[in-house]
Amino acid sequence: MYSRQFLTAAAAAAAIIFAPPCCLAATDPRVQAALALDTPCNGVSTTPDGRLFVLYARVDGTQAQGLPEVVEWVNGTGVPYPDARWNSYAAGAGADPAATLVRVNSQRVAPDGSLWLVDTGSPGFGAPVLLPGGPKLVVVDTVADTVSRVYRMGNVTKSGSLLDDIRFNWAAGKAYLTDAGVGALIVLDLETGRAVRLLEGHLSVQAFTPASGEGKYLRRSGRAAGSGSGSGSGSGSSSSSSSFTYMYADQLEVSPDARYLYYQPASGGMSRVETARLDEAFYNSSAASLDVLGAHVEPFALTPGTGGTAIDAEGSLYVSDTDRQAVEKVYANGTRTTLVRDERLLWVDAMWIDGMGRLWMPAAQLNRGVPFSTSGESGIVKPLYVYFIDIGVGPSPIDHE
Repeated sequence: MYSRQFLTAAAAAAAIIFAPPCCLAATDPRVQAALALDTPCNGVSTTPDGRLFVLYARVDGTQAQGLPEVVEWVNGTGVPYPDARWNSYAAGAGADPAATLVRVNSQRVAPDGSLWLVDTGSPGFGAPVLLPGGPKLVVVDTVADTVSRVYRMGNVTKSGSLLDDIRFNWAAGKAYLTDAGVGALIVLDLETGRAVRLLEGHLSVQAFTPASGEGKYLRRSGRAAGSGSGSGSGSGSSSSSSSFTYMYADQLEVSPDARYLYYQPASGGMSRVETARLDEAFYNSSAASLDVLGAHVEPFALTPGTGGTAIDAEGSLYVSDTDRQAVEKVYANGTRTTLVRDERLLWVDAMWIDGMGRLWMPAAQLNRGVPFSTSGESGIVKPLYVYFIDIGVGPSPIDHE
């Protein structure tokens, strides 16, 4: 049973992170730079044959320049992917939000090798979702380099929603998503395209504290909604009485045996629920009720404020710590240890484990971006980097190769 005791513990942990640090590890030689970029990157994914896809998070004010969001990295250059037309959306320019990428929040290569793009359908941080056609999942056939399917998500998306990220339970024919703007989980039937919102209103999909980075709570910029800049980790919400930014159900992972879905808000505190319960709730409205389904949710790990996660073949999770510039390793029993701490790991967002046993860590500096600047100006220091570290274990086999 989920209880407020877990949130009380989370509050205590949140107080600790804002205590003056005694020291910060300078650089760890195990951390190697893979890419140097002029634009924040909040996610990369690779294919077994060596292709690399990069997602830009335009929190540095460059969205208005009409630059692409999703690229394939070819010979040191980002090439719009799947093509320039899909990357051509510009607010107010007459672009069709149903047929272009409005603002992609995450991307990943699926178990079958296709590239999935999670489009929030919101043209800027804090801006309303363009319903019904804006929010969608765009599936790209990476052999033909063309869009093979578009899942329309308008029926499970609200004006203040943010489709945040996706994970797969391929054998069950399901995918799971988080809504970081209006906290909820979403279960998608991969064959029919039907989707259902679950657990909205449950404590586990809410944020007890604001998101934070480098020891400071994030506050919304007054120009965030109109700037066209996107957030990599979540649209979040801001109450009328303050400018603090809350990011609700955000990171998620599926265990290698597909038994559990792990998820958490960006401010930390990871929960888990059996995928069988979610799949049952997909078909049964009684099982989907908050009282019934919520009773099966349990606290899993007292994780820190986080930009992104990954899971390996042994079931260990990797959780970035946006305040300590670190990555934590959370074992399958919920215990955790610090994998690496390095001053260069500034807001590590969606991580990726490749087939060579390397953990990719995009240092996106999102907390320094325009949406979280009270002055409305970017504090991001360029160039930005995507790093990797050898962890000696490959990805979860049900997630990707």
